Amino acid sequence: MGMDSEDTKVEQACQAGEEFSKLYYDTIDKKRHLLTKLYQDSGEATWNGNNLKGKEAILKFFTDLPTSEHKVESLDCHPLSGSISGGQITIIVKTYGTVKYPNNSLKAFHQSFILTSQNNVWKIISDNFRFQDKSDN
Repeated sequence: MGMDSEDTKVEQACQAGEEFSKLYYDTIDKKRHLLTKLYQDSGEATWNGNNLKGKEAILKFFTDLPTSEHKVESLDCHPLSGSISGGQITIIVKTYGTVKYPNNSLKAFHQSFILTSQNNVWKIISDNFRFQDKSDN
């Protein structure tokens, strides 16, 4: 039995999510100055409770952070049903992994992105990053 359109959407979301997450973490670790290319102009990010609106504010915040080295341990992607971004294809990407900052111990994190396809280029609508501390319940 062939794949139906829902299976195809899930497969496409997984492929796009994997490719995008590699690009995102490579950019944030090695080419942070290019980060604005990954966000919609009106994109939003929440980084450990710091709310950021607009790609310029997001770039300034991340530029001020120390250098980082992310390692993704797991990834989950799904297409979102309905129209979130003007009828564009929209997916959610969830990652879990570790990040190392200079002079700090390795920290576990989880991150979720809502992405939309604009002219066959994925852009972040919403980005939520949180350290997963052992004290968290």
